[in-house]
Amino acid sequence: MQASLSFGLSVWRLVLAALALAFLVLGVLAVPATAQQVQENRIEADLVAENAPVPGETLWFALRFRPEEGWHGYWSNPGEAGLGMELQWQNLPPSWNVGAPQYPVPHVLTLFDIANHAYKEDYAVLIPVRIDESDAVMNYAAPTVNAQWLACSDELCIPERATLTVRFPQQGDVLRAQFDEHRAAIPPMLDRQGSFTLTGNTLRVAVPLPESVELTQPHFFIEQRRLSADKRPDYGGVQRFFRNGDMVIVEMPMSDFLLPEGSDLAVFPPLDQITGILAFDDAGNGVQLTAAPGEVPSGGTPLGGAMADSPLALLLGGALLGGLLLNLMPCVFPILSLKALTLARAGGSEAEAKREGLAYTAGVMLAVLALGALMLALRAAGEQVGWAFQLQQPLVVAALLVLATLITANLAGLFEIPSLPIRSRGGGSAFATGLLAAVAATPCTGPFMAAALGAALLLPVPQAMLLFAALGFGLALPFLLLGYAPALRSRLPKPGRWMETFRKVMAIPMGLTALALTWLAWRLGGAHFAFSAVALGVLIVVTLVAVSRGHRGIVVVGAVACIYFAASLPFRVEDRSFLAAESMLDPVTYSEEALAEARASGQPVFLWFTADWCVSCKVNEGVAIEREATRAAFEEAGVIAMRGDWTRADPEITRYIEQWGVAGVPLYVWFPAGGEGEQLPQVLTPDALVDRAEAE
Repeated sequence: MQASLSFGLSVWRLVLAALALAFLVLGVLAVPATAQQVQENRIEADLVAENAPVPGETLWFALRFRPEEGWHGYWSNPGEAGLGMELQWQNLPPSWNVGAPQYPVPHVLTLFDIANHAYKEDYAVLIPVRIDESDAVMNYAAPTVNAQWLACSDELCIPERATLTVRFPQQGDVLRAQFDEHRAAIPPMLDRQGSFTLTGNTLRVAVPLPESVELTQPHFFIEQRRLSADKRPDYGGVQRFFRNGDMVIVEMPMSDFLLPEGSDLAVFPPLDQITGILAFDDAGNGVQLTAAPGEVPSGGTPLGGAMADSPLALLLGGALLGGLLLNLMPCVFPILSLKALTLARAGGSEAEAKREGLAYTAGVMLAVLALGALMLALRAAGEQVGWAFQLQQPLVVAALLVLATLITANLAGLFEIPSLPIRSRGGGSAFATGLLAAVAATPCTGPFMAAALGAALLLPVPQAMLLFAALGFGLALPFLLLGYAPALRSRLPKPGRWMETFRKVMAIPMGLTALALTWLAWRLGGAHFAFSAVALGVLIVVTLVAVSRGHRGIVVVGAVACIYFAASLPFRVEDRSFLAAESMLDPVTYSEEALAEARASGQPVFLWFTADWCVSCKVNEGVAIEREATRAAFEEAGVIAMRGDWTRADPEITRYIEQWGVAGVPLYVWFPAGGEGEQLPQVLTPDALVDRAEAE
């Protein structure tokens, strides 16, 4: 389902870009011809030469563009929308050979969730013209060019054109000095060729670049618009960069696109070369490069962010501490406490306690590593997923709901199955409990986990898996210590009748967990889906009660009913518009466009990302966000509240939260009036937002 959803979104983005551009251009073409003739271009242009032509040398032309305020032009590959420049030369002597235009480093401009390669400031495109040595023409008309380009604002696109005549420098002309500036803006061509490989939905490029070259905000602008018959660059996707000695490794996501059956475009020979620009920063520095098919090294040091620059030891420590704190979260503590009490009740040998500790640790780490490996594999295939991505899937939530219902009924004493993991002894039981604890922990994120999990999205796979292992070890450590430290076990309460009472008390939080999962199932899949999931859980409980009491007829009927509801669950998921929960802050729904508009208003902006399955999010909302004091402070300071709901998978939200170096929710960002965003802690104090608003 996730892959098909991502594919559908990718196709929809292409359709949206094409329709938006088509309507904008058609709107202009509908203007009468007389009106178009007198209309001034929004991007002025002229054509100048560096010097007089000399036989046997290369003459450089500069096609200079000056966009009006609020307008922009495009690079040769405009990105998801836009049009490149087209040139038709006239009066060009036969011995003059025009080369490929050379562009300065463009910028990524994202509008309406469409990523473009654009220029908003004045820029010049340099055009080399090679003049044959045999050229002996002394008197010739100045060459002219019919140039066409697309000028766009945030709301409108206009196809523009002009017939430009080359202007040669005169005595004392400033053109030559200006040419030095134009030439300095063109990124130099690397003298060595790189290599590239296309695997799944990821293009990997090895760029030979000295280790001394610093890359603060790298971005790869690829010139090719297709990489294979069914792959194109995902211009809005998150690119990853790694330093491997004198080599920079670029990982660029690809998108699938569907071609009509029998289309000529389906015949696409393998590329023998790709070209592009590797930008070093946001100041226009970079290099041009070419790459041929070949081996691309793996591994290296991540580039492009403070999070990625953190020492691995510090990230491992954060993952370990985050795993430890997860044991205190309401999703894990009941399971851990009940399992710990089995050691007190067992009174077994030292060897048995160690076996249980090791088995529990193995279960936890296996589950965490499996979830981490699956997340990395999905991301390598081009999916936009983050931590706890499985809780965005209705069927996974239904399975957890059934499991929570089963555990609740067992703890309440409705039926007895000695082998139920959290109630029984033995290595197999402890291993299963570890699996359960790790899965239950995914909705929670501790304050030390943000950087570690965010780094896992950028680090090479071995180091990323090491972070997941540290997280799992931190989660398993308390029970492992109980198994290996008799002094700690001796501090556990002595066995007695109180343990049965405690067991039934623990049925309450598990029952509340089941209710929360029922609500989440309704939010994700609709009322019919939630009812079916609840019915399946109840029917399994009834069947198990009948098994424990020997009612064979009820067992048969219950088993048939369970099979029916389990088989029908996938077909009961409703395809409906998702409605975010109400908030007293009346927040704007997040989108890149809405955020840009809010920041442009000159007012402070509070942006938060949440999910219905995120326990930490709901705690913070109750403590600091959904408060009358916060609402009043926001109104007084004119703060714009904006919320992104990640309950369901949303690639746009996933991309944005990754820009802040985190792998999941919660994420809180404060934008002061006219200022840059600042990430707030993942644990909010009651007055944290009030104090921020009052400081504006």
